[in-house]
Amino acid sequence: MKKNIGKTDMTVRLVLAALLVILYFFVGKITGLIFIILAIILAVTALTRTCPIWYIFRTDTLDKKE
Repeated sequence: MKKNIGKTDMTVRLVLAALLVILYFFVGKITGLIFIILAIILAVTALTRTCPIWYIFRTDTLDKKE
C-alpha cells in the first residue's frame, strides 16, 4: 500500500491514540479495552501513514506538491 496520510492527519491520529491510552486508566474494563484497541489502530495507521478506509473512499490527506 502506498502512503495516503498527511502530516496533519498523522499528528491528529497520534494525539487521539495518546488520549485514548490516558482515558484507559479512568474507565471500566470493557470500555478501556475498546480504547486500547482503537489507540493501537490509530497509532499503527499513523506510523505506517496508510489507512485502508482512505483507500475505500479513494482519497488521501497528503500534501500535493504543485
